[in-house]
Amino acid sequence: MFVNMKNQFLEDIETTKDILIPKDPLNRVIGHDDIVEFVKIAAKQRRNLLLVGPPGIGKSLLAQAISFHLHEPNEEITVVHNPERPERPFVEIKNRKEMESERIDIQKAEGDIVNAKDVPEAVAERLGFRCIHCGNYDNAYQSICQSCGGDKFSHINARRKHLGDLLGMFEMNSGPISFPQDRVTTTRVRNGKEEVVIYERIDGDNIKILDQDALEKRREIVDEKPKNVIIPLKRKLFIQATGASETELLGDVRHDPYGGHPDLGTQPYERVVPGAIHEAHEGVLFIDEIVHIAGLQRYILSAMQDKAFPIIGRNPQSAGSSVKVENVPCDFIFVAACNIRDIQYILPPLRSRIQGEGYEILMRTTMPDTEENVAKLAQFVAQEIEMDGKIPHATIGAVEILIEEARKRAKIIDDKRDSLTLRLRDLGGVIRMAGDVAIMGEDELIMEKHMNFAVNNAISIEDQIIKRYSSFENAMHKDLSSSQNMSNGKPNVPNENVDRSYM
Repeated sequence: MFVNMKNQFLEDIETTKDILIPKDPLNRVIGHDDIVEFVKIAAKQRRNLLLVGPPGIGKSLLAQAISFHLHEPNEEITVVHNPERPERPFVEIKNRKEMESERIDIQKAEGDIVNAKDVPEAVAERLGFRCIHCGNYDNAYQSICQSCGGDKFSHINARRKHLGDLLGMFEMNSGPISFPQDRVTTTRVRNGKEEVVIYERIDGDNIKILDQDALEKRREIVDEKPKNVIIPLKRKLFIQATGASETELLGDVRHDPYGGHPDLGTQPYERVVPGAIHEAHEGVLFIDEIVHIAGLQRYILSAMQDKAFPIIGRNPQSAGSSVKVENVPCDFIFVAACNIRDIQYILPPLRSRIQGEGYEILMRTTMPDTEENVAKLAQFVAQEIEMDGKIPHATIGAVEILIEEARKRAKIIDDKRDSLTLRLRDLGGVIRMAGDVAIMGEDELIMEKHMNFAVNNAISIEDQIIKRYSSFENAMHKDLSSSQNMSNGKPNVPNENVDRSYM
């Protein structure tokens, strides 16, 4: 039985395998209970967020958790061919109800499925199901009847004129017919009116019947304008656009070497590619390190204001440069993230839009060292192990070592006593190294020795440099090759004051 660490403590488990991992991503967030409440509001009220804090404290997890609490998408977006101006395709928006109605119409166009015994006997004979000698039904592809041994098709040619008169079959006017047939076209009287009906043989012992209504529906579907679904109804509600290029963020129109020639090329509507802002329609658009796409922030602002943004060909040398699709919907919840030092580089109107329609949140880097929070860190260990999928679970002793490391990091990095660090991505690296060491040692669990090794070795490259060379200056001096030193007119003589015990 799994243990819910929200209500229990570390001593209630033996290994991290006993810990219940919540299905709701918000319940997996560690140390940001007050922010979680804002996230729930943002999901329900569709508010924008700016999350500020150092890397690795859960900003992306919070953004992704919003999508878990959103309703499923209600609209599908399609680009439709414009026969009068192909370079200006139309946008068609269909909601779920309209699509369900369309699905029912398509089902009608597909016809009814019946058993071979439920159609006229003459039709069953021509489709190969019924024996003309004994009247028994069997496999349509067997020419010899399994019941009487007779040739099922031997007398059909002799009866062609009679059947043609009986069924009014259109095929009677053309050349010879091979048996069994794949389809039979005839007429029937329904509600006092004669109508065309087609019987098609399908897999097994079934036959599809296409009546007048089904044929008309098929004709309507065929006559519909060509279209390209760019945002399907079934889609992800969380779009990660960190570091996206202009075309990835805003969309594009693919190049066609034939310039969209009606016979040789690909029509413009088929080459339209949505951007992340369009794919996030009705969902969440998340951009971490928002300052890295400084030149595109004004486009995000425009999309947030209008809730629609055109898709155009963005390469002036491309055949798609003349194509433009107006008013493509992009109604999304915008979640941006950055470090404290980068706040000044966010476009002021964009920040104003977030403030006016959402919240700016400064995230914590530590949490109090309480029994409840220690239990949450144990849950974090279990979550990281499950998410990795390649390392074993950990003993309580191993978890306690990691918790002690969380205390040290809170004190050293953030100068907080009686606290636990929330820079959890770095701790995740420690857990994975410990797990890898356990795997290489063929151990079934991460034990204290594995966690101790990881705590001492899973350190940043900066810390490794200081540990080995005492300072960055010494490291840079030793990193120069002999040829580099000689090119400066100086022999490569090591500094006698540097500790060379690691060389």
